[in-house]
Amino acid sequence: MVNAGFLALSVLVALVPERAAAQGDSAAADSTVFHVVPASRFDVKTGKSGLFGFAGHSHVIRAHAVTGTVVLHHGDVAKSHVELMVPTDSLEVMTPPDTAEIRKVTASMRNDVMQVDQFPMIEFASKEVTPTDSGYHLLVALTMHGVTKDVSFDVAVKTEGDTLRAKGTFAVKQTDYDMKPYKGGPGGTVKVADKVTFDFEAVAVKAE
Repeated sequence: MVNAGFLALSVLVALVPERAAAQGDSAAADSTVFHVVPASRFDVKTGKSGLFGFAGHSHVIRAHAVTGTVVLHHGDVAKSHVELMVPTDSLEVMTPPDTAEIRKVTASMRNDVMQVDQFPMIEFASKEVTPTDSGYHLLVALTMHGVTKDVSFDVAVKTEGDTLRAKGTFAVKQTDYDMKPYKGGPGGTVKVADKVTFDFEAVAVKAE
């Protein structure tokens, strides 16, 4: 699992549009609002040199409480906004198989590295939204462990009926967020790589 700080990932997606004033006496709000649902997935991935990097396997830490809102501004996509939030204490190591040692290490990272009592959320807020062939390119402010840094990446967006799906990945370094990659466990075999990858699929349903 990646650094505790990473684990806390806040994944609330909100594309918040600005209402455009219509010409004449009327005003048109060319936007659609979606609410993120529990079917959304937010993972933190590491390779063999990352957290739980023993035995040469890759590993996944998953957030189980992702929430959010998606508001698409159809008339002027550049005015849309994105926000994500994930409770850090909802993160759970999915691999390797659950053991007493894995649970012990997870608790240590949450309490000592992520410090979930002080930093309960991972926050994600867009600063720029640019259309691409398959979705959007986002410049976002990612806040973890009390530190905010800009990251940019592409998201593939697909809308089916009243459901919107947005998928993307991006990588960051834990040390950029004042977090020390975890190292410990039996024989020092549990190590966290500085660089970790976030992989998410936000599922949102059109608001009534």
